Amino acid sequence: MTDSELYIAIGKKIKSIREEKGLTQQNLADLCEFEKSNLSRIEAGKTNITIKNLYKISKALGVQIKSLVDLS
Repeated sequence: MTDSELYIAIGKKIKSIREEKGLTQQNLADLCEFEKSNLSRIEAGKTNITIKNLYKISKALGVQIKSLVDLS
């Protein structure tokens, strides 16, 4: 898996969990204290997400970090 494919896969996982929780991008961005555009880039796989931001997203979604990066 390339770096780009990894970023895209994690972004899709975040988007999927966000949608399951009934949150919009703006809702999740607000909970994480991100700009909506930053969350959009993360979900699109256009950025290398930091562990700090993964932690913020996991807490906002009420899931463990491992569920965001478990791509199996």
